[in-house]
Parts: sequence; C-alpha cells; structure tokens
Amino acid sequence: MPTYQYACTACSHEFEVVQSFSDDSLTRCPECTGEIRKIYSAVGVVFKGSGFYKTDSVKKKTVSETTAAAPVVPAAPAPKAD
Repeated sequence: MPTYQYACTACSHEFEVVQSFSDDSLTRCPECTGEIRKIYSAVGVVFKGSGFYKTDSVKKKTVSETTAAAPVVPAAPAPKAD
C-alpha cells in the first residue's frame, strides 16, 4: 500500500498515512481539525526483469558466426619503382 503525505493549511502540521488506492483522501488535520492538502513528490522507479540493461539488447554471436568470418589480412606494400 502506498504512503501519502499530507499538510495542514491551518497549523502547517505535516504527516504521512499508509492508505489503499481505494481509500478516500483525508480531509481534516488530526491535531487541529483544520483543512489538509495532499503533498505530491517525485517517486523512484525500479526496473526489474530482462530488457532494461545495455547487455540485454546486444545480439549474441553464435559459434558458426564467429568461425565463418574471414580473417583480415593487411595489404602488402607496393614494390618501389626507382
């Protein structure tokens, strides 16, 4: 269940409440019974599973692909003509 932050508009009291998604938002401060507002902030994101890392998207070479490639031979220097 998510944790929500609230702040009272009358007494500036800030508090957190663990609530279900289906629960109604709170409307009254527990200290002064004044009106409260929900505070929204950035949340962290965690990616789990395959496909999220650089190494997951690299094409894997098979044995036949590595042996089929011809070796690179350097070009022979041209003979000097004097």
